[in-house]
Amino acid sequence: MDLNSASTIVLRVLTQATSQDTAVLKPAEEQLKQWETQPGFYSVLLNIFTNHTLDVNVRWLAVLYFKNGIDRYWRRVAPHALSEEEKSTLRAGLITNFNEPVNQIATQISVLIAKVARVDCPRQWPELIPTLLESVKVQDDLRQHRALLTFYHVTKTLASKRLAADRKLFYDLASGIYGFACSLWNHHTDTFLQQVSTGNEAAAINSLERTLLSLKVLRKLTVHGFVEPHRSVEVMGFLHAVFERLKQFLECSRNVRRENACRDRLEKTIILFTKVLLDFLDQHPFSFTPLIQRSLEFAVSYVFTEAGEGVVFERFIVQCMNLIKMIVKNYAYKPSKNIEDSSPETLEAHKIKTAFFTYPTLMEICRRLVTHYFLLTEEELAMWEEDPEGFTVEETGGDSWKYSLRPCTEVLFIDIFHEYNQTLTPVLLEMVHSLQGKINKDNKHNFLFIFVFLPSTVYNAVGLAAYELFDSVDFDQWFKNQLLAELQVSHSRYKPIRRRVIWLIGQWISVKFKSDMRPMLYEAIRNLLQDQDLVFSLNHCLPVDDFEFRTDQFLPYLESMFTLLFQLLQEVTECDTKMHVLHVLSCVIERVNMQIRPYVGCLVQYLPLLWKQSEEHNMLRCAILTTLIHLVQGLGADSKNLYPFLLPVIQLSTDVSQPPHVYLLEDGLELWLVTLENSPCLTPELLRIFQNMSALLELSSENLKNCFKIINGYIFLSSSEFLQMYATDLCRSFCELLKDITIEGQVQVLKVVVENVLKVNPVLGPQMFQPLLPSVFRGILDGERYPMVMSTYLGVMGRVLLQNTSFFSLLLSQMACELGQELDQLLGNMIEMWVDRMDNITQPERRKLSALALLSLLPSVNSVIQDKFCGIINISVEGLHDVMTEDPETGTYKDCMLMSHFEEPKVTEDEEPPTEQDKRKKMLALKDPVHTVSLQQFIYEKLKAQQELLGEQGFHALMETVDTEIVAQLQEFLQGF
Repeated sequence: MDLNSASTIVLRVLTQATSQDTAVLKPAEEQLKQWETQPGFYSVLLNIFTNHTLDVNVRWLAVLYFKNGIDRYWRRVAPHALSEEEKSTLRAGLITNFNEPVNQIATQISVLIAKVARVDCPRQWPELIPTLLESVKVQDDLRQHRALLTFYHVTKTLASKRLAADRKLFYDLASGIYGFACSLWNHHTDTFLQQVSTGNEAAAINSLERTLLSLKVLRKLTVHGFVEPHRSVEVMGFLHAVFERLKQFLECSRNVRRENACRDRLEKTIILFTKVLLDFLDQHPFSFTPLIQRSLEFAVSYVFTEAGEGVVFERFIVQCMNLIKMIVKNYAYKPSKNIEDSSPETLEAHKIKTAFFTYPTLMEICRRLVTHYFLLTEEELAMWEEDPEGFTVEETGGDSWKYSLRPCTEVLFIDIFHEYNQTLTPVLLEMVHSLQGKINKDNKHNFLFIFVFLPSTVYNAVGLAAYELFDSVDFDQWFKNQLLAELQVSHSRYKPIRRRVIWLIGQWISVKFKSDMRPMLYEAIRNLLQDQDLVFSLNHCLPVDDFEFRTDQFLPYLESMFTLLFQLLQEVTECDTKMHVLHVLSCVIERVNMQIRPYVGCLVQYLPLLWKQSEEHNMLRCAILTTLIHLVQGLGADSKNLYPFLLPVIQLSTDVSQPPHVYLLEDGLELWLVTLENSPCLTPELLRIFQNMSALLELSSENLKNCFKIINGYIFLSSSEFLQMYATDLCRSFCELLKDITIEGQVQVLKVVVENVLKVNPVLGPQMFQPLLPSVFRGILDGERYPMVMSTYLGVMGRVLLQNTSFFSLLLSQMACELGQELDQLLGNMIEMWVDRMDNITQPERRKLSALALLSLLPSVNSVIQDKFCGIINISVEGLHDVMTEDPETGTYKDCMLMSHFEEPKVTEDEEPPTEQDKRKKMLALKDPVHTVSLQQFIYEKLKAQQELLGEQGFHALMETVDTEIVAQLQEFLQGF
């Protein structure tokens, strides 16, 4: 591409590509895409975006196309890679001038220079760093800032490289420029502080921007530029200087008004100082050891003493708390149980920590956290009064809550309490004891703090430390003697206490709460469910999803609780709240199972409306799917009445062509499965949604197991109807799956055939899945090396041989033709391998199946079968050992796998009732030879028939081929025949 002639053309097309008219925009984009691989195109783009007289939008687009081209074509191995000559020209042009006037374009240029540096610096671009270092020294403000911006992005990019050779290059770079970076940062920092003190706001903002950029550079160099940074005097000097600079900037912030334009940048710089410390601690915990004492003193001083008043702001407090938490929790600072196994560095760090966290310090931190940071602010109280539901959603995990001060203080409290629980437990218990008996709603003196706020914060602390306080708090007595009474105080000012007590009980319910206390709790919760201001907190503590739940205790409250929860589900508006309420309803349904049936009518009618309303809220739809899963399990066969709503939901959730499947697929498959398991019959609509399965099997995802279970469900439900419609597609999918799937996956695929299709439909099954069987036959002949797979192969062939002899003969003939062997030779080889690998089969059912299958070859005059007679008898006797049990009264043996009739199993309260599929499996077992044919009698009949066929002398000669010990065992089993 000739630069002179092309510039005008490219400029015109770029201008068209900025148009809002798609008729103009689309052709321009297509043309630019074609030019991406043309030599000289990126040189033209460079000329365009460095020409400051052109339209900003055109220049912006030129930068973006240049940056995308670096990603695609800069590396030498890339298709259509740029030539070395053009890249050399481009590198030189990128760093000729750092004078871009538009901030957004300047940032993009800095980023694309960094992208080139990632590939070429320092080997192909040795002049980049020296040029940047010279450019950041110039007096021109614009050039200095742009060079510093580029310096930061280049440093950031090079620091992110992880290969050993790249890390070595960055270490060399860091050691070479670190001193310069420190002096640059100090210069800009001093300039800023001086300009602030003289009131020169405009100049101070410019200097602060340079201070911020140079500090960002130092952060990358410090954290990623040294293997053992504590050995560098410059690095440790900078880190110690961070504390002094932080104090200066915090004092500076005291004097800068919040509305001042400089304030936001100032706070960002203060936060960046803390990030330097946090990153360094994370990457180099032992190098941080000399800084532990000073870090703790600094953070604790500003966060837990008066030193921080009027200076600190929320994000800074969060960062300081994170610093304390990381030091407290750091595994590098924790000695082994056997002190001799700990490194000297660990012991030194632990010693510094222990010396700092004295009893007075820990007590002050604990008290300050509980009585100051745990307090609800006036703003939070007002929000609760105005919007209880919105407040609860925010406090229990809303996006703004995640990054706010409160969760950070709670995590710090948990970590410190866990680390120093022996010291802090008496402190917290003293605070609890000081509250007991203080239920006084009429006291007007400092009522809110003494009787509401303080108890609420103490209860918060006791809830957070529940596991640590297990042996120190008699929660049952506390609940009975005080907490229950506090739940019953109806005074409006007491709502924060009742709300916190509800939460506290929720924390302790799975830690330490006697079962016989639960009815009192259920009674209290039922009353509170009618309080609109408190009801939103209840769904986080209703104790229905813990191990100690007893259905009999909950049943007296089931109707009223379910009704109130359903009313709540209808009334709430926040998506998160609906999800929580649905979770509780699901837990209730799951726990009481069939006993929920009289009460779910209203919920069943409401869920279709909620599903429609939640079209844009996939996580809420996931909660609805979970509720439906438990509803179907609770309703059993009656769930068929839900099909008009249920089946379209399954259809949408499992359709991979629909975008929502990304969120809904896992729960949708689970719902599909339980629907099949509880279905009394196969409906046309239920059969139709199986059309989704082919695409699901192609995904080969972690959901394959559930897909196989669903296929099994259809086979058990109505094999003939299902197989006639889908067997061809299913067989094709299975053949594709077997080409590229794990061993476990192969077994799962074959089990669908073995344990279900062939078992349920031994006539149609082998014909419909015939393409799968030759590979099974070959696997047996080749002695498949994985026992689990071989066991499955033998199970498949056992079913075919035992239950469809004619098809087995056809298969044997087909394999003989394919392999070029005689029929008898092939049959003999198969029997020999079967006998040899019998030990691969571990399930008694399959072992009996193998014995029955091989015995079905008798009686026979075939010389090959007679040659293998000994092996067949060996397997048969092994099978007898597996399935025969001795009657102690009569001394006779009986086959323990025989089933004569179907009995409804007796279900205890703790057991789930059998599903419709469980019943179908039982009925199927009554037709399965494994459960209907006595192996003992089958052997006797086959041997007798063989004897009649060969005559006494011939049969005797055949039996002599069997080991005498095996014959003796066989005779013992066959006594009485």
